[in-house]
Amino acid sequence: MKFYIASGLENKENVQYVRDRLLEAGHIHTYDWTKNNRATTEEELRAIGTAERDAVLESDVVIVLLPGGKGTHTELGMAIGLEKKIYIYASEKLDPKAATTFYYLDGIKHFYGELEQFIREILIENEER
Repeated sequence: MKFYIASGLENKENVQYVRDRLLEAGHIHTYDWTKNNRATTEEELRAIGTAERDAVLESDVVIVLLPGGKGTHTELGMAIGLEKKIYIYASEKLDPKAATTFYYLDGIKHFYGELEQFIREILIENEER
């Protein structure tokens, strides 16, 4: 399975934890944006945006760790449009009044609770047969 993780910078440690667990299980990470510093020039923004776009295109699965920012939701939109398998994780159940409608499209899988259990669910559902 090729995967991409979309999230906000405030979730960098969780993103790295999920990445490491999936890599240990033999899956392929299409792009690790956690290695970047915050972009400050148009050239940096373009390079990172291109890499992230290409990573979403190449992935089989897009994992969204909430909370996320503008980039997270742009990547979610791309994944929806490309009909990727999408998993959304939040530590607590989302308040529908504060969530985007796109979180609730058919086929998007939600998980609330412990991050480790979320990872196990992804691994089970994407086990190589």
